[in-house]
Order: sequence, then C-alpha cells, then structure tokens
Amino acid sequence: MTVDSSGWSGEGGFTQLLVEKLQAIADVEAIRVEDAPSSRSEADYNFISNEIFVRFTMRERHETGRRFGFLPVTRAVAEKAMTMAGLAARLAAQEDIGPADYADDGMVQYLRTERVVPPYQTRGYKLVELVRIYETGVVPSR
Repeated sequence: MTVDSSGWSGEGGFTQLLVEKLQAIADVEAIRVEDAPSSRSEADYNFISNEIFVRFTMRERHETGRRFGFLPVTRAVAEKAMTMAGLAARLAAQEDIGPADYADDGMVQYLRTERVVPPYQTRGYKLVELVRIYETGVVPSR
C-alpha cells in the first residue's frame, strides 16, 4: 500500500477519515490525495474540496477456450480485484462514513457540512467538505 499525499494540504477531517479507511481495504493498492482547485474560504464559511485517486490490485485468473475452433488453450487474464461500485458499497458499510452522496462507474462523491464555533467567539462558520474518489489508470468513457 502506497499513499501519496504530497499534493494535499492536510485540510479536511473527513478526507483524513476516508484515507484511513481506504488504507484498511486490502484490494486498494495505492492512494493519492490532492487538493482540488475549487477550495475557498470566506468570513462565514470554508469550502474544502479534495480528490482521492485509488488504484486497485490486479488478480490473475485462467480461462479455457479453443484456438482455431478445435485446439484447447488456457490463457491468463488480469482483472481488477475491486470496482468503484464495490468500493462505494464497502465504504457505505462503514459506520462512520455511510453511503455516498453520488456514485457512478467513475467516481464516488461525499459532501459533508458542519458548524464550527471556535472557543471565545460568538459567531462560528460553516465548514463544507467535498471529497471525490476516482480510480487511476482508467480511460474515461464518454
């Protein structure tokens, strides 16, 4: 398991929780965390946007078939150990994460909000955290 967080500022408690949960999944081979350019901060709210890229382990299975219609052959086929739908289901089963706000074949998205009131202040701010999980090494289908 490799984790690359060099492009991440470390902001976002929910992003940190997701990275910890992804590290515990055996079928995830590598994780890269980055800040998204849409993050911004104002006086009464903070919007944090992070992106997590995952790479799944590959498994090899053997298929039997026929060559030229009559010669029996066996070939090795590499396939991913997990899909994005499987990852979304696995994360949804986690009690402290829950189901994704949006999920499809290419992305899983979480949106979390919380009200933060620092000590000795009368007004707090709203913290909005958007986290998107993508799979690396995949050609996007359009």
